[in-house]
Amino acid sequence: MSYVERVIEQVKQKDPNEPEFIQAVTEVLESLEPVIEAHPEYEQAKLLERIVEPERVIMFRVPWADDKGEVHVNRGFRVQFNSALGPYKGGLRFNKTVYLGMLKFLGFEQIFKNSLTTLPMGGGKGGSDFDPKGKSNAEIMRFCQSFMTELCRHIGPDTDVPAGDLGVGGREVAYMFGQYKRIRNEWTGVLTGKGLSFGGSLARTEATGYGLVYFVDEYLKCHGTSFEGKNVVVHGSGNVAIYAIQKVSQLGGKVIACSDTHGWVEDPDGIDYKVLENIYNKKRSGHDSGVTLALYVDEKPNATWHEGDGRGVWQLKCDIALPCARENTLLLEDAKALVANGCMAVGEGANMPTTLEATQYFLDNGVAFFPGKAANAGGVATSGLEMSQNSERLSWTFEEVDKKLEGIMRGIYHTCDDAAKEYGHEGNYVMGANIAGFLKVADAMLAQGLV
Repeated sequence: MSYVERVIEQVKQKDPNEPEFIQAVTEVLESLEPVIEAHPEYEQAKLLERIVEPERVIMFRVPWADDKGEVHVNRGFRVQFNSALGPYKGGLRFNKTVYLGMLKFLGFEQIFKNSLTTLPMGGGKGGSDFDPKGKSNAEIMRFCQSFMTELCRHIGPDTDVPAGDLGVGGREVAYMFGQYKRIRNEWTGVLTGKGLSFGGSLARTEATGYGLVYFVDEYLKCHGTSFEGKNVVVHGSGNVAIYAIQKVSQLGGKVIACSDTHGWVEDPDGIDYKVLENIYNKKRSGHDSGVTLALYVDEKPNATWHEGDGRGVWQLKCDIALPCARENTLLLEDAKALVANGCMAVGEGANMPTTLEATQYFLDNGVAFFPGKAANAGGVATSGLEMSQNSERLSWTFEEVDKKLEGIMRGIYHTCDDAAKEYGHEGNYVMGANIAGFLKVADAMLAQGLV
């Protein structure tokens, strides 16, 4: 049994009830076999055993009262996974599926994603099993204030800088920032994704979606083609999906379908991102009862609404697929359908939306597959740029931030491409991303000693 295999087995034995974390560790570590063979000092220093263990895990209760005065108690978490490259950096997720294993998977992925941006950020993740859906703005405010009352003692601009994630947008970040400032009596860049009136960065809202498309576009350019005339399908209709759809359209492509948890919509004229924006804002209004993507057809009568599983988008004939919803929503059967229908490239806009079996099927069938830790790094990259602006007490224009973002994402593509070639796996961007992200963190950990 190899060193990599032994560590994966140890993780399975230690954390048997954390399938997402086991999946993430397996996917990353299996890619590192050629690196470990070339660097025996990593095994000697027990580097893999260290990198799969969080530096710190914080779990706490979050009591809050609803509008009727009834008290509820949720669990809050922060997984501070690795600080070798800089302060812990990663989002907060509010969703009923959140538990420790989910956040360990996300925090582990975040280590390597942040490494690829070249910005000085470590990896972390956090959140709660609180579900903001159907809650009023006042209820969400009270929850966020209670959550931050505990979290504030564990974070700071030079320690840990959270951001938004699933269920946490500008509204939630603002409530948490206000509570942090109130308790700590200081204004610092402790959270990213803030409003533009209090330290937020222009282009942060668009960054993950735009960055995904910049990454895929760089691949297309390097292979003598472009988005021009390409049909694209997107799974999801939230923040990432909306701005990926906008950028695809700007680059000459056409997104023909997208989805939400109630079904999916198909528009032969191309999905209109502005209509999606309006629906998304209604979902985030605090009065979201009955608001679904089905409303799209009210604005676009040529479109067709398909109620049911949003994974129906994977059955459409397309050139490029962009999974932008959440983990494990592109399964082996979906991969087979996409390959059969001529899909040439898949770019992950979400965190690990593609199962290991589906990923392997794409690789075996010549589909260019871009993992989330590389392709969706635009959000955290722009969060890093927001941190820089806060530290310098200045604000860059939208064009300045967008240009920096584009440069980072096109650079990440070449970093992954070069690493894959160097270790004998040209065209395998999963291996390229994992290797390139790991090497920087590994060297920093070795240099800092046994910590």
